[in-house]
Amino acid sequence: MQSSITYFILSAKNSGLQTSTQTSTMTYLVTAATDFEMQAYLEAAGDVIHTHQLVTGVGPVETTLSLACLLQNRESSIDGVLNFGVGGAYPDNGLDVQAGLLDICLAEQEVLGDFGICTLNGIERFTVPDLQVEDSFILDQSLLTAAAKALTGTGVTWKMGTFVTVNCASGTFQRGRILGRKFHGLCENMEGAAVARVCKRFALPCLEVRSISNMVEDRNTKTWQLKQACTGAGQAAATIIRSLES
Repeated sequence: MQSSITYFILSAKNSGLQTSTQTSTMTYLVTAATDFEMQAYLEAAGDVIHTHQLVTGVGPVETTLSLACLLQNRESSIDGVLNFGVGGAYPDNGLDVQAGLLDICLAEQEVLGDFGICTLNGIERFTVPDLQVEDSFILDQSLLTAAAKALTGTGVTWKMGTFVTVNCASGTFQRGRILGRKFHGLCENMEGAAVARVCKRFALPCLEVRSISNMVEDRNTKTWQLKQACTGAGQAAATIIRSLES
């Protein structure tokens, strides 16, 4: 799949490639996997300034490539990254708290859920001492606190926990149960850990917010609420950005 990449700054007067003259405000990069997720953000954001956007493409490989190339070749300052989109919630994660359809979720941690050794019983993480891998990433606590405050202040309820990034979306309840319980995950997605890893490489604080479009169960697209989840995620991202830039 060929990714579609969008990169521009929104200003109060117009949109397009430009440089703001106001240097005192923090500038954030907002990322999403798809055009329809990003469109939901743009509609909710309105005249938000100092904000870059990037449509990364779907999956960890496209996301890593798109984001790393942009940050490597950036011509203006970026102070942090907000990654948003939809996700699938684990109905059985071994915790008292699970996410439901259209819930807004904030990531405390991202893990690579299907990176390792695949067995009949699930995925085993690499444990060989000489094989150094990074497969989990703690997201920025200050941004997380600010995001939670911004959402609460506008009457949006949210849940917080571990997000699981996968290369292959889970299409059965059994796989969802394995991943959910292994990582005590709230939800899964296909880009979050890639964004977090790239941000770590470039020493940028990272935040992630998602809205639940479906439960991770035996695949049944009739129960999905993709459009509504895109809207919810876009609105949550816009709310957070407004607060961060105020």
